[in-house]
Amino acid sequence: MSEGKRQRILIVEDQRFYIDVLVRLLRDEYELIIAKHAEEALRRLAEDAPPDLILLDILMPDMDGYELCRRIKKMPDLEAVPVIFLTVKRDVDDEIRGFQLGAVDYITKPMSPPIVKARVKTHLDLKRGRERLSRYNQELEERVRERTHEVTRTQDVAIFCLASLAETRDNETGNHIRRTQHYIRLLAEYLKDHPGFRHALSEGAIELLFKSAPLHDIGKVGVPDRILHKPAPLDAAEWEEMKRHTHYGREAIERAEETLGTTNFLHVAKEIAYTHHEKWDGGGYPRGLRGEEIPVAGRLMALADVYDALISKRVYKEPIPHPRAVEMILAERGRHFDPVVCDAFARLSDEFLAISLRYAD
Repeated sequence: MSEGKRQRILIVEDQRFYIDVLVRLLRDEYELIIAKHAEEALRRLAEDAPPDLILLDILMPDMDGYELCRRIKKMPDLEAVPVIFLTVKRDVDDEIRGFQLGAVDYITKPMSPPIVKARVKTHLDLKRGRERLSRYNQELEERVRERTHEVTRTQDVAIFCLASLAETRDNETGNHIRRTQHYIRLLAEYLKDHPGFRHALSEGAIELLFKSAPLHDIGKVGVPDRILHKPAPLDAAEWEEMKRHTHYGREAIERAEETLGTTNFLHVAKEIAYTHHEKWDGGGYPRGLRGEEIPVAGRLMALADVYDALISKRVYKEPIPHPRAVEMILAERGRHFDPVVCDAFARLSDEFLAISLRYAD
């Protein structure tokens, strides 16, 4: 309600005398709506905007004030409207019953004009204060959402820039980091209800995977250009140096943890950077982990990374067509790749192709 608009009071009273008394007391300050019985009150409440306060007689024919109050408090638009009972009863049990139904106060008959005006003003002021507080909280929540969105966007930009810096060292990867982000989320969404994966793939965990995936090759910043850009197969020493990028990536993230403290994001990013070249049969690097020793994040990124490497042009090779890339990955089921992840890829291969085309170099 706008601050300058008169507050509205619904008076539900079956006796003309008390209606006249209340109207004389309140009409100069408030907009009044009159209902002479419960059914009329319900009709007015259904047809009109919610009032700011209800003055409700208890003793009425057909439906008493207690029952009417109970019904009002069940209506979502009206449950916050304060109700003051008007009564000749002075029994404590009756008052307790009214408060339990949601009433905020009692005014006893015969009514004292100063008490009526004071209590009406008090509860309308309280309602207006609650509304102001609610609006303030909503505005605050909106500002927090905006600020959180801004911080998240800044974080995402920082991550992407950092990942892009690593990728520029290997300057033919193009949109590799975007594609692998979407591949890994696609796999995770498909596997989130699988008994062997649901523990690691909550909605929050999937979002962390998506955000941290761009950092999987951040360790390449430590690999010399002569190795990254070599247009021929690497010799044994060069290959050992290339494999060091998993260590460099983990160490970079660990240094961030030492300075900033660990977070779920950094933990996942470290797992991906360090384990995405491990193989299901133990033949990968850097540690030769086998089977479920490999974190879920590493298993998913392993397949996403290899698929994208196969279909992309590199200094040392031409791109492989999608159908052939699918065959090569499925041939590594249970060797390079987790069999369950490989089966998921088999079902999702068309979506992988769609992602590769959407983010083509």
